[in-house]
Amino acid sequence: QVQLLESGGGLVQAGGSLRLSCAASGRTTSSYTMGWFRQAPGKEREFVAAIRLSASNTYYADSVKGRFTISRDNAKNTVYLQMNSLKPEDTAVYYCAATTAWSVWSASDYPTWGQGTQVTVSS
Repeated sequence: QVQLLESGGGLVQAGGSLRLSCAASGRTTSSYTMGWFRQAPGKEREFVAAIRLSASNTYYADSVKGRFTISRDNAKNTVYLQMNSLKPEDTAVYYCAATTAWSVWSASDYPTWGQGTQVTVSS
């Protein structure tokens, strides 16, 4: 019932910044958690960050902690991923996802996904 649309990806030099947006349409109040995942070619989809909409609890993968920040704007029905100090290994398609479950770490916990936005970090 909830539809998600990512935007904000692009090409950036190492050390630069990007902000990804995930706009939600339809029913969103049933979702406890919004997450960001990424997938590089030939690799598994991996967890990046998540936020609980009910309490604003945030969770981060060790690889991005201190560099990425997840936030939300309820008035705009949008979740953001601010990415600073980008590295070439951050290159991937980034997806936002939603779940009503209280598990946040695995892609299998999220039934609803956006189409993804490409982030490319050059050295």
